[in-house]
Amino acid sequence: MEITTIIFLIISTLTFSFFLKLFLFSPTHKLPPGPPRFPVIGNITWLKKNNFSDFQGVLRDLASRHGPIITLHVGSKPSIWVTDRSLAHQALVQNGAVFSDRPIALPTTKVITSNQHDIHSSVYGSLWRTLRRNLTSEILQPARVKAHAPSRKWSLEILVDLFETEQREKGHVSDALDHLRHAMFYLLALMCFGEKLRREEIREIEEAQYKMLMSYTKFSVLNIFPRVTKFLLRRKWKEFLELRKSQENVILGYVNARSKETAGDVLCYVDTLLNLEVPTDEGEGEKKRKLSESEIVSLCSEFLNAATDPTATAMQWIMAIMVKYPEVQRKVYEEMKSVLAGEADDREEIKEEDLGKMTYLKAVVLECLRRYPPGHYLSYHKVTHDTVLGGFLVPRQGTINFMVGEMGRDPKIWEDPLTFKPERFLENGEAYDFDMTGTREIKMMPFGAGRRMCPGYALSLLHLEYYIANLVWKFEWKCVEGEEVDLSEKQQFITMVMKSPFKANIYPRRK
Repeated sequence: MEITTIIFLIISTLTFSFFLKLFLFSPTHKLPPGPPRFPVIGNITWLKKNNFSDFQGVLRDLASRHGPIITLHVGSKPSIWVTDRSLAHQALVQNGAVFSDRPIALPTTKVITSNQHDIHSSVYGSLWRTLRRNLTSEILQPARVKAHAPSRKWSLEILVDLFETEQREKGHVSDALDHLRHAMFYLLALMCFGEKLRREEIREIEEAQYKMLMSYTKFSVLNIFPRVTKFLLRRKWKEFLELRKSQENVILGYVNARSKETAGDVLCYVDTLLNLEVPTDEGEGEKKRKLSESEIVSLCSEFLNAATDPTATAMQWIMAIMVKYPEVQRKVYEEMKSVLAGEADDREEIKEEDLGKMTYLKAVVLECLRRYPPGHYLSYHKVTHDTVLGGFLVPRQGTINFMVGEMGRDPKIWEDPLTFKPERFLENGEAYDFDMTGTREIKMMPFGAGRRMCPGYALSLLHLEYYIANLVWKFEWKCVEGEEVDLSEKQQFITMVMKSPFKANIYPRRK
């Protein structure tokens, strides 16, 4: 009888607690709608028979059925996805302080980022503000960017040589994206380490960076129950940590070489990192410390990766458009001749000061970023506390992301959105007064928006305009005979690249 009474009391207490929580403590707002959720494993139906490679298509289908804000569950934590530009503006711009945090990184990512001590992954707080301010006020400050004009001209010469060599040896250009990445890496390495590195040195750094990029896939299993894998997969963990150590050794070689030199006329990124003091991990107090060697490596790696692959990918898309639509290329070239006027016949290159007058070139770049953005999603955001967006709960214990690609192709905002039409961004066009920062409103956001917007977006636009202008000025780009330019997309790491490699024939415009 006594045991029965105890069991009855336990059941009664649990039942009472359940209903008390249900009726008194349940949130007034619910999570956004989404596909059916299963205990522990979360959503599985949205995978659509291993169709994860077309994640954007899956999300597009879910949004068409559930609305502009949806919830997926990977495990127990909700992942919220937003397709609506107004909701994105409300979150990222109007309530930026709430939506600017980052989730706790996966175990392998913590190693690569020195426990989230880089600009991209650091949580919203004093460390993030210090790191971002150092980059924007030192390296990305307009006068400093202008001082690197000779560096851009040098890397352009490298790029032109790569294209001319391949055209001469193969009869056409077939590896455009690799050449663009390589030339951009030369430039970024110079801006990072402060010296023009030799080809073998660039290849050494590129290889170290590429191996770490590949590690996200190769060692992803280590992020599953890390306490278990650190014991059961000790050899794999050792291999991963040795890979990171190898990357540190390569980059620190150039960092230490720079530390022994007197800074030259043009400040490089490493100069700022060696002198930077950041808040201690204890919090927002006044205590400061120098960056560790591992943190400097993570920041250098971030600088090299963030400004290389997305920019090179966007350049490839723009050049593919020029070949696919020769009329666009012709208009760009004619505009440059008009801007240069009497100097056109004597000019070997387009200078940076010429770009401000080339409105059609700018429109082509912006239209390509709208139609073919290098990234179709942002990095995951996290809210600082439970909040409401679009009438739904956005919990702190979860993530939120924004579908950049869909916003740039929204038929409610853009007329005939799948058509490539640079005139949208010219006078009397639907996006003539377009604001890339999204401060007034968001129509597209290839660089994000709000407080976590890419700090180097202005530099990226300069690179796109400068290199594209000179590639068109120096060469006429045409289709390889018997082949069409395929503008289909595929996901590759964090960027959306051309599904079929871009090929072209190049013909010098000047002898």
